Amino acid sequence: MREVDVAVIGAGPAGLFAAYYAGFRGLSVSVIDALPEPGGQVTAMYPEKLILDVAGFPAIKGRELVTNLVAQAAPFRPDYRLGVRAEKLSYLDGRPVLGLAGGEQLSCGAVLVTGGLGSFTPRPLPVAESFTGGGIVYFVPQPTELTDRHVLIVGGGDSAFDWAATLAPLARSVTLVHRRDRFRAHAATIERVRALPVRIVVNAEVSRLYGEETVTGAELTVRGGEVETLPVDTVVAALGFTADLGPLAEWGLNLDRRHIVVDSAMATNLPRVFAAGDITEYPGKVRLIATGFGEAATAVNNAAVVIDPTAHLFPGHSSDGT
Repeated sequence: MREVDVAVIGAGPAGLFAAYYAGFRGLSVSVIDALPEPGGQVTAMYPEKLILDVAGFPAIKGRELVTNLVAQAAPFRPDYRLGVRAEKLSYLDGRPVLGLAGGEQLSCGAVLVTGGLGSFTPRPLPVAESFTGGGIVYFVPQPTELTDRHVLIVGGGDSAFDWAATLAPLARSVTLVHRRDRFRAHAATIERVRALPVRIVVNAEVSRLYGEETVTGAELTVRGGEVETLPVDTVVAALGFTADLGPLAEWGLNLDRRHIVVDSAMATNLPRVFAAGDITEYPGKVRLIATGFGEAATAVNNAAVVIDPTAHLFPGHSSDGT
């Protein structure tokens, strides 16, 4: 059984910053994530999206933010266990023991859960169930691959409008279709897209897809019965996701639906188990990447005291010795 001071479950932004901060506090750390590369949902869902609300960066792409976070933690040599799921939690001599997929066990001074939404699955596009060809995607890891293509985006939330803004300068055409005339996306993003060469069709649904090996066109049915056919090379289904805590739901954590309830120290109801980032819930919770960074630091500092009661809660600023 391998021993580690802090096991971080989730390699998204909050988890990566926790890896840095644990190293800064002189703690050994393992970072565990079921996805095959660091970055969590940022890497999987919007690596090329400009993120505008991270302090110190007027704008930074998701992929660049993840690269910077990995580089920030690198001097402390965190142990990454990627493509591996944390499945079981038990205790031995008062210390948490994580059982990983494949049978490996980690004895931990503390566990920090930063799993975002947990495992997530894109909501399917209903009309795609009867279409056997390709060209339907739920993520766009490399937007340049859609250069000079006719793109149809389905959805009315932040992801749909983010993809529209990203692809408008690249694609031959971008059409965004939503089944209502009200959107869930941020108002500023909506206005930004309205100013771009993006066609927005509301009160409409994709009723049919054309093509054999890959999609070549789509039929839109507007409320009232009007039908329109347009050329389409790629359909981006941005209909949201269903989240699942997976094995975490069986650990005995105090949950508010699919979120983990924590106190002001980011401590859960289980001994030596903390949580930070979007997966947490407490009064006044605001789900931002910036919030997750602060929660990660709070969790690591409180975990450090639990691991070593002689340690100070606040270790000083990182610039104190420079």
